[in-house]
Amino acid sequence: MALGFKIRDYRNPRANILKEVGIKQGFKMLDFGCGSGGYVLPASKLIGETGEVYALDVTPLAIKMVKNIVEKNGLKNVETILSDCTTGLPNESLDVALLYDVFHGLEDKEAVLKELHRVLKKDGLLSFSDHHLKEPVIVSMVTDSKLFRLLQKGEYTYSFAKTGE
Repeated sequence: MALGFKIRDYRNPRANILKEVGIKQGFKMLDFGCGSGGYVLPASKLIGETGEVYALDVTPLAIKMVKNIVEKNGLKNVETILSDCTTGLPNESLDVALLYDVFHGLEDKEAVLKELHRVLKKDGLLSFSDHHLKEPVIVSMVTDSKLFRLLQKGEYTYSFAKTGE
């Protein structure tokens, strides 16, 4: 599986996807369902020393893989979170939350959307991608919660804005 991710990342570098999202220096972001950490290094570089990347996954092996990336690359702006939903982060503390290729497998989708809504700043962005789901399903699953509204569809991701609810 790790080899498959390396091939995927070579063909379509994760940095290209993050650039579409508009991640900037100083951002605080969450990679929800970070898996093997394919976004950790490029995100860490984009947000710089004043930013923070939180990498959350339910699988201890995934967290271990991310910690290896952090150690190998001497990253000082990455923290890992072992959880299936609750981040432990303060309210309205994040600029961006990535929800990539994980939504289809979540047990409690509504709880995850509520948690992401809670931790995103008022002008925060939910960046969403899931190749297991078709566009109408993605949009309805996220917007039916009334917590997010679709901002735009990019080449790689869907961007959702936080609503006031």
